[in-house]
Amino acid sequence: MSKALIGRHAEKTILDMLVAGSAPQLVAILGRRRVGKTFLVRTHFSGQITFECSGTIDGNTISQLANFSEQLNIYFKMNLPAAPVNWQQAFIMLEQGLANTLPGEKKLLFFDEFPWLDNHRSGFLSAFSYWWNMHGSQRTNTIVIICGSAASWMINRVVNNKGGLHNRITQRIHLLPFTLAETAAYLQSNRVKLTNFQIVQLYMAMGGIPHYLDAILPGMSVEQVINSTCFDKNGRLYGEFDNLYAALFSHPEKHIQLVKLLAAKQSGLTRNEIVTAIKKLTSGGGLTKALDELTESGFVYRINPYGNKVKEAVYRLADEFTLFYFRFMAKASGEAKEWNSMLPTNAFTQWSGYAFENLCLKHIELVKKALGIAAVYTEQSAWRIKGTAEVKGAQIDLLIDRADNCINLCEIKFSAAPFMISKKYADELLQKEQAFRLKSKSRKAIFNTIISPYGVIKNEYFVQRVQSIITMDDFFS
Repeated sequence: MSKALIGRHAEKTILDMLVAGSAPQLVAILGRRRVGKTFLVRTHFSGQITFECSGTIDGNTISQLANFSEQLNIYFKMNLPAAPVNWQQAFIMLEQGLANTLPGEKKLLFFDEFPWLDNHRSGFLSAFSYWWNMHGSQRTNTIVIICGSAASWMINRVVNNKGGLHNRITQRIHLLPFTLAETAAYLQSNRVKLTNFQIVQLYMAMGGIPHYLDAILPGMSVEQVINSTCFDKNGRLYGEFDNLYAALFSHPEKHIQLVKLLAAKQSGLTRNEIVTAIKKLTSGGGLTKALDELTESGFVYRINPYGNKVKEAVYRLADEFTLFYFRFMAKASGEAKEWNSMLPTNAFTQWSGYAFENLCLKHIELVKKALGIAAVYTEQSAWRIKGTAEVKGAQIDLLIDRADNCINLCEIKFSAAPFMISKKYADELLQKEQAFRLKSKSRKAIFNTIISPYGVIKNEYFVQRVQSIITMDDFFS
């Protein structure tokens, strides 16, 4: 495992500015399991943490208080004869420990796995809220960082808290998976040498999760990595799906139903389409809440349609591992599988197209950079129209509407070789452009853009229909 802190430049800049400031800060770091929240804080603030504690999963109040007491003894040399009897007393002891530190020095407190500290009727959150409001927020040199993988808890109980922590979070950081460039740098730091295309393939299956990437050893091929991590019963990702959603969401049954539904719909679904489909599967409330939590956690994209018609917003599955799981792993039924045997199948073709589209959407800023419009204000959207007697149906998964009076209609094609435009495909591009022009009534210049790993063969049909090309190398800059 890499011991260096790869990437995270924006997050480190934010944290440094907060620490350098002269106001008390309550920072919430959100992010999925295994994304590197704890590693970011511990590594970036190595030697600067005044006090740290962590919740333990399924630990009762007595054990959590005992662990808290142990940390007080370690950080403040308090030699407490016994653990506090409740959280109110625990925070009184914390204040006593802080009182013995140098008055002018920064006091950086880190509460890891924050949701696990607040087990049933423990009183932790109310005690923490009281301590922050009465003590922590009254000192200009106090920085408190809280983080946790339980996304639904962090969103509902901290970010959207209606009680003592209402509007108390001064900075919210959503730690995302690595980009492709960060993934390449992380693998390189682990002495893993792969081509850009191989990294793209692994990213499409595993995403940029550091813990997942640690399973890739030097000298392993893409096929070996996927076979050993996903289909071997001892593999790191073999039982990850159930653990992932159980850690993220309370009662994750609805969340799992939603991602399973979206995994089968490459074009995505509107909220109304989701509601209709879910009602056929199960009854009960909580659909809107679950969908919002998945979106907030980065597992689902919400893509506004061209023209920003909110009711027509499309939701699509964004998490690479979840998509891979439902397309291949969930269907394995416990039988040994070889990744090579799945490559020539229709299932692979459909999955790779979906996964590569997601990769492009996640790197939209690099798409804009490659187009030379990084400084131009843009709005990204999707567009689709059902066929009628007047015009054929058409769909555009990525439309970049530019403030410079232009629009890029992006076609995303996954291929292990340069993509070749046939006459049939050239006619389809023209039909989409004409359908969009007719329906949208837009007078902007329209440019057809193709995004494909190895680019496009420049034949006569390319010259006729395509204005710009983006390759996978543009995503590694």
